[in-house]
Amino acid sequence: MQSKAEWLYSQGPNNISNLLSYLRMQLRNPISFIKAFIPIGFFFLVLVFGLFIQPVILKQGMLPLEVLILMAFTFSCLYLMYLGYDYKTIQDHIVKKVGESIGVILILFSIGVLIGSWIVSGTIPMLIYHGISLVNPNWIYIFTFLVCILFSLLTGTSWGSAGTIGIVMISIAQVYEADLCITAGAIVGGSFFGDKMSPLSDTTNVAALATDTPLFQHISSMIYTTGPAAILAGIIYVWLSPVISGVELNSMTNRPELIDSTLNALDGLFNFNILLLLPLVVVVWGSMSRKPIVLTLLGSAWLAMILALIFQNFSFADIMSSFNKGFSTAMAKGYSGDVKVLNILNRGGLYNLIEGITSCFLIFAFIGTLDVINAIDVVIKNIMDKIKNRPMAVCAALSSTLLTNITTSNQYATSFIIGEAFKKKFNDLKIDRKVLSRSIEDAGTMMENLVPWTPSGIFMASTLGVSALEYAPVQFLSLINIVIAYFFALTGIACFYNRKKDGQEEA
Repeated sequence: MQSKAEWLYSQGPNNISNLLSYLRMQLRNPISFIKAFIPIGFFFLVLVFGLFIQPVILKQGMLPLEVLILMAFTFSCLYLMYLGYDYKTIQDHIVKKVGESIGVILILFSIGVLIGSWIVSGTIPMLIYHGISLVNPNWIYIFTFLVCILFSLLTGTSWGSAGTIGIVMISIAQVYEADLCITAGAIVGGSFFGDKMSPLSDTTNVAALATDTPLFQHISSMIYTTGPAAILAGIIYVWLSPVISGVELNSMTNRPELIDSTLNALDGLFNFNILLLLPLVVVVWGSMSRKPIVLTLLGSAWLAMILALIFQNFSFADIMSSFNKGFSTAMAKGYSGDVKVLNILNRGGLYNLIEGITSCFLIFAFIGTLDVINAIDVVIKNIMDKIKNRPMAVCAALSSTLLTNITTSNQYATSFIIGEAFKKKFNDLKIDRKVLSRSIEDAGTMMENLVPWTPSGIFMASTLGVSALEYAPVQFLSLINIVIAYFFALTGIACFYNRKKDGQEEA
């Protein structure tokens, strides 16, 4: 609930009726756990019905995510008004929370523009061309996983990795007729490995900051859970590789005509040269030097536009159209070959992620309604009251992070909410803070990409063309990571229970 000063400022300090309304709100009994949980419970009930019961049990197709969120938002607003809150107060919280989503929305717009510009400039087509020529399709899943790990470690960004090298790998997988769900799972897992482990990552730095943990102690702690998870995930992707599983792919040896048609179309439609890698260099440089991500992405996009004007045979109108609505093979007016094989390039543009942006806007609006009664804080406090020992504390931190992240759809907010709520409890139980910071990332950063309504889940689905519900079962890194995290919490492995901060054993 807002402070008196904040509330009076938003309502008008000279409004006597507002002052009386505020005093009535202050005299109202504190919100109970049940009352706080009702809008959250309804939200999950609607999502389970629309995303699971409807398509899996009733066999009637998945309901639109945006409509489900809007339904929960409407219920939450009516519920708050039933509790006695006026709509102006509710709206103020909604506006404030939606304002916090502007940064995410700008990134979504920028990624869409980046993809369209990289395609029309020839950057992505050139990477696809050489990728098809060099990548052995029998090992495409493990190769995709490792390439995305490397790129994300260098840049510290999961979205940038999936929106650039991830697009290349999903396009190569389409040409080889590989399983797109497995490929997407490898892309997302590899991209989030770096988002979690790179010292350049914003979520990594925020988790360390929120728990007062030195950055490299935080990263070293995560190695215990994420390191084994990455190794096991890599082994599974090797095991799933067609050469072992016996799945016949469209490889160079069994269907050369499609491969040749794709390579010929790429080579015939675009003019390739090493300068087309410059937009990629800009993204890597901007990420490593910690430049503003939106300006880095847009700078790379404008550079790609200049390269398209210099080296490619598209009109200026077509190039600008690729920024707006994405690249289309219909722009290949001067090419006489078969362009149908290049439908993999029909993506990108300012409006490419518009469904994701709509979902993002609505989910933040819903979260704004929860802030009116501090629903998340009340639920977390209820969990805290039941913690009695160290394993329960670490498990509670993991579970609370998971609940907070999938409810607030904001890893930054989750880090500070959980960090502030659990720091004292971890100190009292003599649990190293780096276990808390690690737990925030194990159940937050690593899991949010599996949830279809979080910004990360929305972004990955919109960018790769595979929904979060489809790639989640084969995004092995996050799934294994969370299992290891809970196992370590219950057993005490790598929880440093018997160490002081200076590394000496306790008496």
